[in-house]
Amino acid sequence: MKKILAYNILGYEKEFVLEWAAEHPDVQVDFNDVELHDDTVDLAKGYDGIDYRQRSMLSETLDLYRKLRDFGITQLSLRSAGVDSCNLKWAKEYGLTISNVPSYSPEAVAEMTLTHALNLIRHIPQFQSRMAKNDYIVEGLRSRELSEMTIGIIGVGRIGSTVAKIFKRFGARVLGNDIHENDAFRDLVTYTSKEDIFKNADLITMHTYMSDENYHMIDKAQFTQMKPSAFFINCSRGPIINTDALIDALQNHQIAGAGIDVIENETEIFNQSFDGDIPLKEYTKLKAMDNVFLTPHVAFYTDIAVKNMVKQSLDDTLKLITGQTTGHTIHV
Repeated sequence: MKKILAYNILGYEKEFVLEWAAEHPDVQVDFNDVELHDDTVDLAKGYDGIDYRQRSMLSETLDLYRKLRDFGITQLSLRSAGVDSCNLKWAKEYGLTISNVPSYSPEAVAEMTLTHALNLIRHIPQFQSRMAKNDYIVEGLRSRELSEMTIGIIGVGRIGSTVAKIFKRFGARVLGNDIHENDAFRDLVTYTSKEDIFKNADLITMHTYMSDENYHMIDKAQFTQMKPSAFFINCSRGPIINTDALIDALQNHQIAGAGIDVIENETEIFNQSFDGDIPLKEYTKLKAMDNVFLTPHVAFYTDIAVKNMVKQSLDDTLKLITGQTTGHTIHV
């Protein structure tokens, strides 16, 4: 009987792990609620396959990868699209095949992007702020409609193209930028440069993956190119945006508002509760702004997405430890 250990299973994932286990009675599936790090890697001893999801790095040294190899582990299956928690070079060096779930639910993230967009465009945070003070005057917060707006999408992949479909249905003009221009999406977006999007889009939304090349893709120089009336949304990965530059752009009225689901150093606060101040001071600044709409990295958080993340990653784990292949392998 093959044995799989799933690290860091959260409460909302447990039901789908149990479902998968019931569907595979010839496989032993165990799980815990801790992340995979140097101090927890020994838990993997005796298992054939490892499944995990986390936003922090596995390890800053080679030791964890070496230990996994010595335990006979030959793969790591992530319950996420992002693989930046893993050092892919070290994994390859120690014979570990890495797989991810590249498309657990593009619709989930796209719907959250629309949620952010409509809250910003219709000035919902500002209206909520006024209403909290018993101020019901609407003057100064007249909205535009999507049909008269230009939407700029950075990263036109599975999620970005789904976002494009939604905005297209509202009658918006949609610009797109991607390293690889997919001909299948040309009826959804007009491909152009990032600079053209920064200059002309009324709303810019990010849907890129995380990599060293994409770190702080949006920085001070990019915000200065945007229109003062533009809205900015990030439902992709936190580190692609320089948070300090975003705060400066909002405070200096270089952009009109921002919708943020992910942020740099978010593991310091997300999935935790605090009685007093939070340790991420930049987030405190964003919370205080009434032209900012915030959600705590929940764009993915739907029943369909969570089910797909858990079951697809376990499917891939089983395939890899039984000598089969999966189309979700990450190639270095």
